[in-house]
Amino acid sequence: MGKVDPMWIWGVGAAGVAALVAWGVHSALPAVPLLTAAVLLGIVVGQLPVLRPAVTGMLAPGLTLASHRLMRLGVVLLGLKLSLVDILGLGWVTITSTVLIVVLTFFGTLWLGRRVGLPGHQPLLIATGFAVCGASAIGAMSGVVKAKDRETATPVALVTLCGTLAIGVLPLLWHPLGLTDLQFGHWVGAGVHDVGQVVATAQIAGSAALAVAVVVKLTRVLMLAPLVAGVAVYERRRAGTVDRTVRRPPVVPLFVAGFLAMVLVRTFVPLPATVLESIDLVQTVLLAMALFGLGTAVRLSELLRTGGKALGVGLASWLLIALLALAAVLIS
Repeated sequence: MGKVDPMWIWGVGAAGVAALVAWGVHSALPAVPLLTAAVLLGIVVGQLPVLRPAVTGMLAPGLTLASHRLMRLGVVLLGLKLSLVDILGLGWVTITSTVLIVVLTFFGTLWLGRRVGLPGHQPLLIATGFAVCGASAIGAMSGVVKAKDRETATPVALVTLCGTLAIGVLPLLWHPLGLTDLQFGHWVGAGVHDVGQVVATAQIAGSAALAVAVVVKLTRVLMLAPLVAGVAVYERRRAGTVDRTVRRPPVVPLFVAGFLAMVLVRTFVPLPATVLESIDLVQTVLLAMALFGLGTAVRLSELLRTGGKALGVGLASWLLIALLALAAVLIS
């Protein structure tokens, strides 16, 4: 744990206010997921010249704390959404195909990002976000590889853009593709990035489709733990090889262990519905604050000048996971 700047309270407070505004946007426009609204609000704030001095000055310590530490805490609590019983209820074919979709999307996007020459950790972060669970997965992975906020900003913007497009595009393809309600829910759960975006997209096909979509999506979320742990092992070995005086990252990051612990709690401990609802609210608020902080680091002017390759990789990854998910639906 690093030293916390005493000025953090201003940035965290701003992130809290932003989470409330995002909640208001979601309440007025239910088709816009709350977390998507939080990211978009952060991106807008980060572009305004009148606010930029505050974002990079007085608010910076708190926004950094929100985008890193609150993100990790939110990911830990995300584990309480996952019950292994619900996942096993999908059947081995669906579970296997979902895992394959994540793996193929992750490594396919990682390969493409490196092939076109994306800088730094961008290929890894884009691959994680598109394969697993959007901006929250990017935030989790960035903590392991120690990516800078500016480096994380482009992947967050891309996964938010493509996830938002999915809310409008996938329903238009539902009937032309001849999918049943449940097949559509499966497709959405396997192919859309953020949990909120999955809910916004699948709910138009009814409660049964929504239930399938959420369980399939949360199965993908469970893949976050082995992916992050695998990268942590790689980074640990690389750090030890390059410079043995550098402190190596833990094999399993603490927040990943916490995430897995919460999955086990949800599976084996009968928690009252009121407790789960309260924790879900806290988790949503934490992630909204964290994603607002990440959004403020996005610089659209730089993205437009230098982000053409990243945009191409993001769109290709979106198409890849959509096609893989559709194939899984049709053969299952």
